Amino acid sequence: MKWNQIPLGPLQTNCYVMEKAEKCVIVDPGGEGDKLIQYIQTKKWQPIAILLTHAHFDHIGAVDVIRDYYQIPVYLHEKEAKWLVDAALNGSQSFTPGHPIKIKPADQMITNEFDLVLGEFHFTVLETPGHSPGSVSYYLRDEGMIFSGDVLFQQSVGRTDLRGGNEQQLLTSIHEKLLVLPEDTIVLPGHGPITNISDEMNQNPFLNGF
Repeated sequence: MKWNQIPLGPLQTNCYVMEKAEKCVIVDPGGEGDKLIQYIQTKKWQPIAILLTHAHFDHIGAVDVIRDYYQIPVYLHEKEAKWLVDAALNGSQSFTPGHPIKIKPADQMITNEFDLVLGEFHFTVLETPGHSPGSVSYYLRDEGMIFSGDVLFQQSVGRTDLRGGNEQQLLTSIHEKLLVLPEDTIVLPGHGPITNISDEMNQNPFLNGF
């Protein structure tokens, strides 16, 4: 499988594009939809789905542009179903005043943890709330990698001072859902560089003493 990390939007949120057999899945298209389409077109890949780790404004800005262009479904946890259409809930009303983000509802609602098969892609969807109520992480067991959204970063963790955030819940999610994965699992976060489970177990100061 090929993948690329593409920082997009006002906060340069990491968007990820994964490819197998010329089909691709997009994780968190945060903005600059035309730039993302141009990249995909250059590769001659065919998108088949958009996966959202959560619905904060900096992760969803290009959703409608990509969805409408390729006519593909968007996956999001049901606890944040209303966030896509509500600028107050997704944070754009506060963080980008004058530029509220309101997009169409998700096509597929995630209601629990399950195995998601999209063509050649086999994900395990893990519920990892704490940064936001509906935060999920997408684990590719065969590839040894996980898309953690804003739950776990290199030597940091997601903020919990936004709507629905909960620090204890976030730490529980990290320890019970992420740190139990094989230590060589690659972590692809919503911001910053990639890392791995082993390094975060041993070096992340926010996880010490939990």
